[in-house]
Amino acid sequence: MVEVIRRSDDQKGFEVLPRRWVVERTFGWMTRWRRLVRDYEQRIDVSHAMILVAMGPNLIRRNAHP
Repeated sequence: MVEVIRRSDDQKGFEVLPRRWVVERTFGWMTRWRRLVRDYEQRIDVSHAMILVAMGPNLIRRNAHP
């Protein structure tokens, strides 16, 4: 479920958005894979498969070291 969080009108300056760091961390993990840094794929299913391949070692590492 994707939830869009908008800035309030009375907000001034920087304010930490809830759970934003989770998304930024995941993008950081994915950009370790050179192929995911740019959008090289022509088909969306191939792009989806590359993301799964890139995140696979992360999931294996989490399951191996609880």
